[in-house]
Amino acid sequence: MWKVVRFAASRSRRFSSAIPGPCKVHKRGTDILHDPWFNKDTGFPITERDRLGLRGLLPPRVISFEHQYDRFMDSYRSLEKNTRGQSDKFVALSKWRILNRLHDRNEILYYRVLIRNIKEFAPIIYTPTVGLVCENYSGLFRRPRGMYFSVKDKGEMMSMIYNWPADEVDMIVLTDGSRILGLGDLGVQGIGIPIGKLDMYVAAAGINPRKILPVMLDVGTNNEKLLKDPLYLGVRQPRLEGEEYLSIVDEFMEAVHARWPKAIVQFEDFQMKWAFETLKRYRQRFCMFNDDIQGTAGVALAGLLGTIRSQGRPLSDFLKQKIVVVGAGSAGLGVLKMAAQAVSRMSGGSGTAATANSPFFLMDKNGLVTTERSNLDPAAVPFAKNPRDLEGLTEGASIIEVVKKVKPHVLLGLSGVGGVFDTEVLKAMRESASTKPAIFAMSNPTVNAECTAIEAFSHAGKNIVFASGSPFDDVDLGNEVGHVNQANNMYLFPGIGLGSLLSGARHITDEMLRAAAECLASYMTDEEVQKGILFPSIDCIRNVTAEVGAAVIGAAVAENQAEGHGDIGLRELANMSKEDTVEYVRGNMWYPEYSPLVHEK
Repeated sequence: MWKVVRFAASRSRRFSSAIPGPCKVHKRGTDILHDPWFNKDTGFPITERDRLGLRGLLPPRVISFEHQYDRFMDSYRSLEKNTRGQSDKFVALSKWRILNRLHDRNEILYYRVLIRNIKEFAPIIYTPTVGLVCENYSGLFRRPRGMYFSVKDKGEMMSMIYNWPADEVDMIVLTDGSRILGLGDLGVQGIGIPIGKLDMYVAAAGINPRKILPVMLDVGTNNEKLLKDPLYLGVRQPRLEGEEYLSIVDEFMEAVHARWPKAIVQFEDFQMKWAFETLKRYRQRFCMFNDDIQGTAGVALAGLLGTIRSQGRPLSDFLKQKIVVVGAGSAGLGVLKMAAQAVSRMSGGSGTAATANSPFFLMDKNGLVTTERSNLDPAAVPFAKNPRDLEGLTEGASIIEVVKKVKPHVLLGLSGVGGVFDTEVLKAMRESASTKPAIFAMSNPTVNAECTAIEAFSHAGKNIVFASGSPFDDVDLGNEVGHVNQANNMYLFPGIGLGSLLSGARHITDEMLRAAAECLASYMTDEEVQKGILFPSIDCIRNVTAEVGAAVIGAAVAENQAEGHGDIGLRELANMSKEDTVEYVRGNMWYPEYSPLVHEK
């Protein structure tokens, strides 16, 4: 397992404090003020105002970057004060709007605000508010961001891709809007997910925001409410299926690879059948991964390994962990596949086996999944139990029946059904085979969480490990604290993407993903884990990403997937120590600073 390397803050700052070099611009006057990448608002110094034709177009006083930051935060705090007493949705959208307006106007200041307040703002630009934004996106739309490829663009994508102004793109997040969080088919409104994910890439991984591209693949929608909505901005037709659908995705992937052959493509929020199909179809052809399948699985595996540590047992005891997974979608099946691979490796196998004989139990909306299930999804077949081996449980058994009979060490929810871990189920977890059972309510957004933190600690007992996909406050247990772990993909996908990019990986392999998960699992100290703290604070997300990214690079080199990046070739990567690799990743993180602007005709 990857050994975590801790760096002093003073050491990491030397990468972010360097004065940025000049940036050549082909614009002057108001064209610059209307470009969020170059616009500094009142921060343009007098010399720049003269050479860029800005004198007289701005108030005369020059405001420093730090003063601009302070002014925005004052406005934000005023908004918080003025919206007290309003509904949670109103407040969340108000906060999103003020951040979005800053993003539209001044990107450098926006990312400075985001990075410095990542713990506070991540729930606004990412989970859970992003789900609310997607539900209302057509009404919220003010300015286009990213690219849209639709069924009407078939045959044109190879030329369309050159409409994007950036010559270099490192990271692309792509969705078809078919399964946005736990909200279902939101069609073109799902573009909010790639936008939010890429903001996290910038904040957590230091990907240069000029080299990111959010993409919506609009193949129609089966959401009748949206089709009838006069404000809906997408293609008004039912979703494409079969070969018609795949031909659209094929054309997009070929176009992207033709222009940016080194770009990493992250698939996000595709419905299950297309999530698995596209992963299988493209992972050996392009450098891509599916965050719902592989990112969620990695975070869950890190949590499961952390649970073993919290119980004071060796990691080899993972072989004996009885895990009930509620939710048979792409995320739930991805978790089971990665867990089965871990069991196989620990048993001396190749690490690729997924077997129904493992101590894992899969449940969906129809109950326990067994071999007697008709029309069983092929991806679920390896985890379907034979009823003859269940000793009292039958096909379709309920959650409470399974929990009472199996007495699992871990109850893990990825069902998208809020409250499915009810009082009876949580109380039954008190009789778990473990003295410190784990309850993971990982569905997003918050309303879809299988249970809340308070419910878990109140009914399952104080001596549990709790994790959720959306943020919950720690729980006051009198003389103790019930620690809430946010088992969110943001701990992994930035490091997977950045590590793959900096290694020059040809493909993203299972071993690279495993290395990322095991690095995250080892991040916390034994003392922290004993308290039930499995994941770090979001405040140190860049440190986490640096270490996860380094682990990914190490695995890419070991698997002969790395080709090097920029001036760093494969030989240099292979000769780096683990500490040097972390430093290399950290040193390649972008940090928001105003660059001097020089006009070039």
